Amino acid sequence: MLVHYPYEDLPRLPVIDLSLARSGADWTDHLAAQLDWAASEFGFFYVVGHGIDARIPARLEEFARQFFELPLPRKLAVHMKLGGSAWRGYFPVGGELTSGRPDLKEGLYLGEDLAASDARVEAGWPLHGRNVYPDIPGFETAVKDYTRALTGLGHTLAALLARGLGLEDDYFQTRYTANPTLLLRLFNYPATPRSPDSFGVGEHTDYGLLTMLRQDQVGGLEVRHEGDWLDVPYLPDSFVVNIGDMFQRLTGGRYTSALHRVINRSPVPRLSIPFFFDPAFDAVLEPIEGVRRAGKGTAAARWDGADPGQFGGTYGEYLIGKVSRVFPGLSPVLRLPEATPV
Repeated sequence: MLVHYPYEDLPRLPVIDLSLARSGADWTDHLAAQLDWAASEFGFFYVVGHGIDARIPARLEEFARQFFELPLPRKLAVHMKLGGSAWRGYFPVGGELTSGRPDLKEGLYLGEDLAASDARVEAGWPLHGRNVYPDIPGFETAVKDYTRALTGLGHTLAALLARGLGLEDDYFQTRYTANPTLLLRLFNYPATPRSPDSFGVGEHTDYGLLTMLRQDQVGGLEVRHEGDWLDVPYLPDSFVVNIGDMFQRLTGGRYTSALHRVINRSPVPRLSIPFFFDPAFDAVLEPIEGVRRAGKGTAAARWDGADPGQFGGTYGEYLIGKVSRVFPGLSPVLRLPEATPV
């Protein structure tokens, strides 16, 4: 496989250079095969050569730091309760539950900024609507630029993964991601946990198709693989990509929605910006006929005991069920819509 590891001390997570796709069809096929292997064996990989202007993530990182350095009352001015069923806004340290206990992180939840006239908003779909922005000039523009860029990367990766599975490049876009569910998170993990088992985020899997993570140099992300926890250190100008539950379901377990967690053991805060590229809210995802499992993967017991392969229904139903666990206070407003947008 054409996979490179730029440093000998990096864990064995593949680093995939997407710029090779610009070298011709043969290289694109090689990249698709690499991604297929990485998604099957690890469920996690780095991507470089993605073509995203470095100023776009750098600008958002700077705004995120500005926000988290604000006094708590100013951050609470955009509290999640203001976002209602759109699931947007700020929560303080301990405000989110993973693995059944509070996380040691604070965060600002954002997403695709949808106008009131959008059919999904008019139909009352939860997790769809307007963002709640802090009063920081330029913040909104930085979020929208980043969302646009990462949405493009999500479509690129999904097309390559489709090719790696022997499908048409537009397989996922025509069926599941023409109107994807897009969620953006800004997370700040306080310095040095109170005890060795104090998790910034407890072990979990992601819910949708692809997560694209921009992380700083502090480190702390760990991935479960063959019974061990592997560090996922910072790699300049990269995104860490992982497979979500719905990709595992679509591929009948060929692709691994790997367990991962965060422990910030450093003396400084950690900044993390995950972007979730997920199926349309009303998509019903069934295993793709003819896709076979490849290798033993990284399957491990999940903290929630769930099996995405056994789920039936829409992605929205799956997502709401998960969100209601991590934010129990939102359960009353996260109701499934009675109407379906045209």
